[in-house]
Amino acid sequence: MNTHHLELFYYVARHGGISEAVRNMPYGIQQPAMSSQVIELEEDLGVTLFQRRPFRLTPAGEELFAFIKPFFDNVQSVGEKLRRGGKYYHLRIGASEIILRDHLPPLLRHLRKQFPELKVTLRNGYLPELEGLLQRQEIDFAVTLFEAKLPGGINGVPLLKLPLGLLVPATSRIQSVEELWKRDRIEDTLISLPEAEPIARHFQEGLARLGVDWFPRIEVSSLDVLEAYVANGYGIGLTVVVPKRPASERVRLLPLTDFPPAVIGALWQGKRTPLTQAFLNILQERAKALTA
Repeated sequence: MNTHHLELFYYVARHGGISEAVRNMPYGIQQPAMSSQVIELEEDLGVTLFQRRPFRLTPAGEELFAFIKPFFDNVQSVGEKLRRGGKYYHLRIGASEIILRDHLPPLLRHLRKQFPELKVTLRNGYLPELEGLLQRQEIDFAVTLFEAKLPGGINGVPLLKLPLGLLVPATSRIQSVEELWKRDRIEDTLISLPEAEPIARHFQEGLARLGVDWFPRIEVSSLDVLEAYVANGYGIGLTVVVPKRPASERVRLLPLTDFPPAVIGALWQGKRTPLTQAFLNILQERAKALTA
């Protein structure tokens, strides 16, 4: 079998289709070229390796992918390790934008003292995306909102509880969340993370217990974007209270004291390595410092 064709099939199987494989290849290749070379592999083997629409590996494709996956999963890290004389460490971390920007830099500096040759890859995302990246082994560790029930094969520990709150513009006349719950109908626009996010789901569950109907009219991808829209008068934003994070002068926080807090946790797949264990230890120390 042509080794290059096997590599192309590996990316197709790993990313769930030819177009996704092209976007994730470490070097440039056009979609028609990849498609034709994968077809050549199928013709050489005399089998169909995957169903195109919707994408699904055939039994033959699953068998071939299981055979080549360990090699292509590790070929890059082995190369880096050899280039660096066996001192190579690579940690791939997924987290929200706030965590990547405000909390990880000092933690990674501390981790580099233990692993001087450390290489770090950072991926931005929230829980559903990060769980998928872990399951596809595209990241080693995720720091994200934590659910008690984790998908199969993923391990995790809670790190920090964050109270929920509502952000209103600094000029708003609303002084407490109880003012909203007393209304027959809340006309203000609710700005929220996507409904699949634990913060949004827990908030809606809390509203249901109060007998209040209030659903998002603006969904945003990050809490920073949410705060910007609240500050510019687009509505009221659902957020979490992050310890030691400076408050903006353009918004005010209304605590949601009767709602369960969001939980930030660490997730990983399989057994912890010395590197991931060291990183987890640093995360736990950071969580204790934030709640002190």
